Amino acid sequence: MKKILPIFSFLFYVNAFAQKENLQAQSNIEAGKIEQKVIMWRRDFHANPELGNKETRTAAIVAAHLRSLNIEVTTGVAKTGVVGILKGGLPGPVIALRADMDALPIIEKTDLPFASKIFTTYNGNKTGVMHACGHDAHTAILMGVAEILAGMRKDLHGTVKFIFQPAEEGAPIGEEGGAKLMVKEGVMDNPKVDVVFGLHVDAALPVGQIGYRPAGFMAAVSDMKIIVNGKGAHGASPWMGVDPIVTSAQIINNLQTIVSRNLKLTDNAAIVTIGAINGGNRSNIIPEKIEMLGTVRTFSDADEKLFYDKIKLIVTKTAESNGATAEVIIPYSSKYPVTFNDTSLVRKMLPSLQKAAGINNTILVSAKTGSEDFSFYQQKAPGLFFNLGSLPAGRQPTSHHTSDFFIDESSFKLGVITFTTLVLDYMKLHK
Repeated sequence: MKKILPIFSFLFYVNAFAQKENLQAQSNIEAGKIEQKVIMWRRDFHANPELGNKETRTAAIVAAHLRSLNIEVTTGVAKTGVVGILKGGLPGPVIALRADMDALPIIEKTDLPFASKIFTTYNGNKTGVMHACGHDAHTAILMGVAEILAGMRKDLHGTVKFIFQPAEEGAPIGEEGGAKLMVKEGVMDNPKVDVVFGLHVDAALPVGQIGYRPAGFMAAVSDMKIIVNGKGAHGASPWMGVDPIVTSAQIINNLQTIVSRNLKLTDNAAIVTIGAINGGNRSNIIPEKIEMLGTVRTFSDADEKLFYDKIKLIVTKTAESNGATAEVIIPYSSKYPVTFNDTSLVRKMLPSLQKAAGINNTILVSAKTGSEDFSFYQQKAPGLFFNLGSLPAGRQPTSHHTSDFFIDESSFKLGVITFTTLVLDYMKLHK
């Protein structure tokens, strides 16, 4: 009897390991089977894009799909968000997977047969609506992952929470939205999330590759508004007034010294950019006021404080030196934390990324000065955010947030496989 028990224990372990490997093999096969379905979902979303907090059609399609899989569904989260809860047949951790659903106010200029023809009014101006960042792909990929995992629920050790988020690009002015609002409304609780995974297509990373980075992956971002008050005068007699346009030009130039002369560049990158300047209405009238909008991006709390302090000092003192006054509002309408990949989680899950894409195709990438509100989920639970290569061979990359943005649909299968691999491996480690 004493000899039989060790043999029985060994066989039990072997069977359990084999079952897990069979689940992985099964999920990879299923990813191939539903690849075309994922592509068709993406094309439908691409042709019918919706701006942040208005993703009603997209949300309805997502919710209907999750319900068809017998996944518990909650709608109307953070206005138009959808949350699905899949309870596995065995005890284990709660794993959240996130996809964003919103598009951008851009007129599409691609020649795709499913290019967006949608127009709307945004901030008082008529504009197109386009999935120019890949959120249509993120949504379709996660729908595919949900279908695969729902098909093996009795063998899952734990719970999977599918988060389909609105307004990642920012809510309309005057509204709340995005990940911050989803967290505020309890998406990381009931059941409490143990770990969260997210992906983003990368139009500059070759198809077949996964890009990852421990610690600070994407920058914290704050927008700002600068108001410069001068004294109006005739353009022919500027000495009669205080020119807020000249003052604003000096402010813009002086702000660039924060990076070049105050930031320890060997430690972190950072950016301050003025993206809009408004004031005046005639060539020969010096206006009384100029308003500017800008963005600040940093990778640490210390750098963020440095930038805030220096911006306020430079703006107010430059204005004062010209006889003008100035006000800085920072953050103005939005603020995202650093997208910080938990270092121990990255170390633990790196073999899973390598299993999905291959060791040579799992690339340690540089930090990005773009931002992501996935960072709000990472403040509530350890998180791993990674890039999915979507640049086809032989093609020049296009920039995200542009009218000619392009991604290769053949990358979607790897996105599905990577998500399912992360889920199954994390469950194996924590059951």
